[in-house]
Amino acid sequence: MLSAVERKIEQFVADLDDKEVTKLYAKLPYGKRLRAKLILKIAGNSLPVVKTAAVVEMIHAASLLHDDVIDDAGTRRSKPSLNALYGNKTAIMLGDILYSKGFFELNNISADVSRIVSNAVTQLSLGELKDVSLSKSFNLDKNIYLEMIYQKTASLIEASAGAAAILAGKPKDVYMTYGRNLGLAFQMIDDLLDITSDAETLGKPALHDFVEGKTTLPYIYLYEVLNEDEKKILASLHAKVLNEDEQKWIVLKMKEHQIIQRSYFEAKELIDEAIDLMETHGEAALSDIAKEMIERDF
Repeated sequence: MLSAVERKIEQFVADLDDKEVTKLYAKLPYGKRLRAKLILKIAGNSLPVVKTAAVVEMIHAASLLHDDVIDDAGTRRSKPSLNALYGNKTAIMLGDILYSKGFFELNNISADVSRIVSNAVTQLSLGELKDVSLSKSFNLDKNIYLEMIYQKTASLIEASAGAAAILAGKPKDVYMTYGRNLGLAFQMIDDLLDITSDAETLGKPALHDFVEGKTTLPYIYLYEVLNEDEKKILASLHAKVLNEDEQKWIVLKMKEHQIIQRSYFEAKELIDEAIDLMETHGEAALSDIAKEMIERDF
């Protein structure tokens, strides 16, 4: 069924009748299509469902293009990012084109699906803005962190599940709760992998988030358990290029206080809640997608 989604995306891009856009889109690294898998699993493979999955993946690709520009990222999934290859202006404009084409195609699916996905993109953009603002200081408020990752990541996964439920005639709110939990857990695991994975696996330098000024859940939890002198050290390392000793110190303290395990179990609890919710509605098959959100290497 995913192959049908890929063909539909290719068709949408071809409809633009622009050779440069076609060439640039072909340069984008192929993701796992978790959002499309989620939509197809909930709603089947009718043409409106395939179109919705294609649009959501185009929107996701657009958000990543903009995200790489914001983060000045040189790589995406271990390959040179589009902004590194062709510059920020090209990456931003391709993102805008994918967004615009996606919104246009939403109008041909259903008003309800269009509303739910469009609202998620608004939330996504608000989350990106919040992420940029938060990187200017050492944020220690977990609720602010959770609000940001909901908007930036979970909102589109939540909307994917909700749109699929609408198309399948299933209870929208139930599936949106499932999608929200998946999205929050997905981003939490991403934040953990930034600390635990090596640079080759991650496709970017390890501890990159902290260097970029992002205070993710593990750093919030770590700060809480450090003594006063250690808190000062951790705060002093925020948003600076770390040498090898400083990186080792952070990782050592994470291990010493079992911060990675604590953060992982919080993500896993969200996934377990999502699985239980779906099983009560006869959707045990959705547990595999939920597990895929947290059982991954990158």
